[in-house]
Amino acid sequence: MGREVTLLLVEDDQIDVMAVKRAFKERKIANRLEIAGDGVEALEILRGSDERPALPSPYIIILDLNMPRMNGFQFLDEVRADPDLRQAVIFVMTTSKDDTDRAKAYSQNIAGYITKSEFDTSYVDAVSMLEAYSKVVVLP
Repeated sequence: MGREVTLLLVEDDQIDVMAVKRAFKERKIANRLEIAGDGVEALEILRGSDERPALPSPYIIILDLNMPRMNGFQFLDEVRADPDLRQAVIFVMTTSKDDTDRAKAYSQNIAGYITKSEFDTSYVDAVSMLEAYSKVVVLP
C-alpha cells in the first residue's frame, strides 16, 4: 500500500482556499492539506525551517500562478532547480486561460493545468481528480 499523500495548496486568495477546503470536506477526503499564501511560504514548508521540519514525501502541490512575493512561475523555477524538490508533482490551478501561460507551465514539467473557471465556485471535480491521482499513481 502507498503512503498517505499530503496536498500543498499554494494560493493567496482566501475564497479559493475555502473552496478547496469545502471540496475536501464534501468528498470526505482525509488527506492532510497544507496551505501556503505564496511561493516563498510554500518553499519554507517544503524545505522546512527552524520552526518546522520539511514536508515529508509524498506530496502533491496545487499551485496558483498569480501571487504576491513569488508567483507560480518563479516558484516552478525554484522547485525545478532544487535537487531535493525537482521531482515534486505539481498541478497548476489558475484563472489564466492564456495559451502562453499554459505552455510555459507545461515546459516546467507540471502534471496538469486546471483553469478555475471550469469548476465554477466548487472545486469538487478538481479535488476528486487529485484524490484519484494520489491513490492510483505511485509517487516518489
